[in-house]
Amino acid sequence: MSQLPLRLRWLGLLAALWLSCPAQAGTEQAPAPAVRPSPATPDSVPVGRFVTPAVRVGELVEYELTFRHAPGLNVIFPDSTAPFKPFEYVRRRYWPTRTRQGLSLDRCRYVLRTFALDSVQQLRLPVTVLRGRDSVVVYGTTAAVRLVRTAPALPAEAELPPLRQDTALLPLEARFNYPYWLAAAAAVLVLAAVVWWTFGRNLRQRYRRYRTARNHVYFLAQYARHLERFQLSRSLANMERAITLWKNYLARLEDNSLNTLTTKEIVALYGGDADVATALRLADRVIYGNQLPDEAAEQTDHALDALRRFADRRYALMRTAR
Repeated sequence: MSQLPLRLRWLGLLAALWLSCPAQAGTEQAPAPAVRPSPATPDSVPVGRFVTPAVRVGELVEYELTFRHAPGLNVIFPDSTAPFKPFEYVRRRYWPTRTRQGLSLDRCRYVLRTFALDSVQQLRLPVTVLRGRDSVVVYGTTAAVRLVRTAPALPAEAELPPLRQDTALLPLEARFNYPYWLAAAAAVLVLAAVVWWTFGRNLRQRYRRYRTARNHVYFLAQYARHLERFQLSRSLANMERAITLWKNYLARLEDNSLNTLTTKEIVALYGGDADVATALRLADRVIYGNQLPDEAAEQTDHALDALRRFADRRYALMRTAR
């Protein structure tokens, strides 16, 4: 009787082991699914950072501004007129918009310098997002840079070191100031154009009158010299030179071809003027008619003087017309 419970106990143990084997096989854990990386999300605000953590006074430092956004947005980055204080704008470099996996990246790097003495200097730049006819200004994150001081720090109670004086002048090479000279030349040209536009007609008229008067004085001097030589020598050559000079002068004064016309054509040109008709016909009779000048000395002198008076009248008329 004592062995019966022992046998029953072993049979129960074997049954439990048999029943537990399929359960363990059915409950084997499946491999965990691979975790997919979440797609990149756009930035809520632009991200700004300094490329270097520290800067010296007056040293160039680079500040980079990036903004990840949806491809449909139009984003405008700040230019040289943006508020860069306490920094000063030097230049910038930008990259074209790059779109990958449904996300656009805009990036711009600014070269700045600072002369402020704050130990930590911060900068926060905005970008403008265009939405139809409206625009939204979105400020980026605040970036900071540490100022490296080159002068040793002095205790508060210490006195400042004496300044070293150096008043020696350094020679400088003289340089030609092109902008000022170009501006002065442009001003002179504009002034000359204004003067010419305002007084050009009057100046041209005055110059023509001056040139006409000078030519008339020269003609009178030359004509008087030929007339004097003719009166002394009674030479037909001197008389012919005086008449040729008279024709050439009137042709130049009135801008015509008087010196190529015949006596009859000249008389007709001036409407049968008595002085011109008498003087030229007498000159033709003396020169081409083989008449000695001594035989008509008084008439020839009067004829040549009449031609001079006619030239004076034509000069006065042309001077008034000009």
